[in-house]
Amino acid sequence: MKNIDSFISWAKRRGFAFESQEMYSGLSGVWDFGYYGTLFKKNIKDFWWKKFVESRSDVVAVESSILTKEDVFKASGHLESFTDPMIECQKCRTRFRADEAKFKGKCVSCGSDNLSEPKKFNLMFQTQLGEYLRPETAQGMFVNFKNTLETTRKKIPFGIAQIGKSFRNELVSSGNFLFRLREFEIAEIEYFVHPEEDDYYFNQWQKDWENFLTDIGLSEKNLKKFSHPKKDLAHYSKKTVDWQYKFPFGWKELSGLANRTDFDLKNHSQKTGKDLTIFDEKSNKKYFPYVIEPTIGIERLFFALLWEAFEISDGQNRLNKGEIILKLNPKLSPIKVAIFPLVNKEGMDKSAQQIFEDLKEKISCEYDDKGSIGRRYRRQDEIGTPFCVTVDGETKKNNSVTIRQRDTGRQKRIKIKDLYNYLETNI
Repeated sequence: MKNIDSFISWAKRRGFAFESQEMYSGLSGVWDFGYYGTLFKKNIKDFWWKKFVESRSDVVAVESSILTKEDVFKASGHLESFTDPMIECQKCRTRFRADEAKFKGKCVSCGSDNLSEPKKFNLMFQTQLGEYLRPETAQGMFVNFKNTLETTRKKIPFGIAQIGKSFRNELVSSGNFLFRLREFEIAEIEYFVHPEEDDYYFNQWQKDWENFLTDIGLSEKNLKKFSHPKKDLAHYSKKTVDWQYKFPFGWKELSGLANRTDFDLKNHSQKTGKDLTIFDEKSNKKYFPYVIEPTIGIERLFFALLWEAFEISDGQNRLNKGEIILKLNPKLSPIKVAIFPLVNKEGMDKSAQQIFEDLKEKISCEYDDKGSIGRRYRRQDEIGTPFCVTVDGETKKNNSVTIRQRDTGRQKRIKIKDLYNYLETNI
């Protein structure tokens, strides 16, 4: 049965994620991504990008700076309101979030009940230059609202999308893998609408976002929606809905959708004196657009997708007990196809290398000739490769290879000339 410890161990062993600077005792709340993790993360971002930018005519993209002036965060309310409740143990001086799962009225480290009252803890990192490392990508899109309108000639409603690094001075806990990080990536959209149409577009984005989460590979049984009560809404929000995922440590926030009203554009306009309004030809009046904001942390989605796909065999199926298979959506798999010679003789290795050379510029693939064929299959199962192609004794006779499907283990013969089209159709 899978658990968080075996999962984290596998993620490291198979090159998905490593604790950053582990050889120097690690850097808390920061993770690095190995080869397969880097490919997987790119595929997640590409999937999001294709769905919400490339496939839509009403969403355009920007890439704003990470360093952000203090005035921007004064206007946005972050300096005053971007905080978490923190408790400090008076005995061991450990600091932890008041909503820490392990917190039961006693220190999560030493068990003492001699604790401070919860106090606000600002989550933003300030640099020595006086600027801040952004805690989200949103403000970069708001301050580029007018620039984007003028250069793209878009009309309301339209959205600005961005994927980018963000930083938060989080109080992190060990054992939660990528759930709460100090350095992470956010995929975010600010969708600008007429104030009288905000509820309609909020509901529309809610449907689009739910479809995205299931299309990318999360099951409905592991997702649930949570509407924030009014008393818990962020300072800018009229309405916020979260999608929670059933992580190994319980139901936790994965993604959010907020109606930010006209808070940001209005405040930035007042702070700078720049006109960020839209002229409505029907009413002959100006207005500040409302903003619908769907957002998701790439690393949390990375975590959820891996956990969803990660299976350890109990020995009751075709796999031996303890063997791992990663049943990823093939579009997200780091490697789409692995090419093997059955043995390194009789020209099988040369034929396999030629197939690899022909495919590698078209599709993410890997060549492997080390160890038994069964062991090579197991390696690819563990990293989620949907197909394995084997060159064997029949290949020279009829120019065909064996192709094996990851989830079922079924094999079939296919002509080499048809191989790419078959892969393209099934991935």
